[in-house]
Amino acid sequence: MGRLKNRIDYENLRNARILENQARLSSLGLQKTLSELRSLTSSAKAEKGRTQKRKHAKKVYEIADLRRSDRLKHIATDSLSALKSLPLRRSYRLRANSDEPTSPNKVKGNTDYESEEESSDREKRPANAPFLNIKGVKLPSLSPEASARRCHSKGRGSIYDPFFGICCHFCRQKKLCGEEDCKRCGNLDPDEQCIGKTDCSVCHSTNGVFCRACLKVRYGEEMEEVRENKAWMCPHCIEEKGIKPFWICNSSLCLKKRKMGPTGLAIYRAREMGYESVAHLLMDELKRRNNLKSLQG
Repeated sequence: MGRLKNRIDYENLRNARILENQARLSSLGLQKTLSELRSLTSSAKAEKGRTQKRKHAKKVYEIADLRRSDRLKHIATDSLSALKSLPLRRSYRLRANSDEPTSPNKVKGNTDYESEEESSDREKRPANAPFLNIKGVKLPSLSPEASARRCHSKGRGSIYDPFFGICCHFCRQKKLCGEEDCKRCGNLDPDEQCIGKTDCSVCHSTNGVFCRACLKVRYGEEMEEVRENKAWMCPHCIEEKGIKPFWICNSSLCLKKRKMGPTGLAIYRAREMGYESVAHLLMDELKRRNNLKSLQG
């Protein structure tokens, strides 16, 4: 009861003070002044919004040069011009669905379709001398600067060339090789073989194309020995024929098909463990796994 009484007394006192303050403000005329000021400011803002419209500043975007890596900056301009003049490559399936002529005798515009001789020639050619349909195209030539820079890296080459460069199956670098005596990469002769890339004697496919560095690091073989061995086979054909058990291609593409993770820079681990290459390390690991499965089974 005592607390309730104190609460009531406090509320009565508070209400009395509020009424007293309101009476004092009305006697001074402050409430009227405050309402007038509010009405003045609101009307001024509305009038300003009607008279002055917001000016829209149009943003001007500057046209900057296309950013390109240093590797692409050093591509010979002649090679690029030759690429632009090449005919568009389309499969026979797409040509049959379109209105384009499929016969080699019927030519639409400047497009030349390969004849049966060219098609058979393409099948016979080795993978390190791929067929280039350059009929009616002026062959480019390397600039003196590019020629001098080509042999700086003998392992994988120093110049990227989308036209004459041959893609390595492992590192997938489409570069001109760094071999000094290579006529294809040095003179840009499409009829010559690239001596800085391998060619499988069995499949002659892109699976057997390796540069000097990948051949040594990933498979422990020297380019000079491969050139002399006319019966050299790529890891795919060796595995298919069963010549070396557990000898596989350790490129990321092939390991992914086997549901295996890429090895990365496994050459350092392989050499620390006394293996000649990454392929020898993987061969030993696969042998151990197979032995464990046979013991458990």
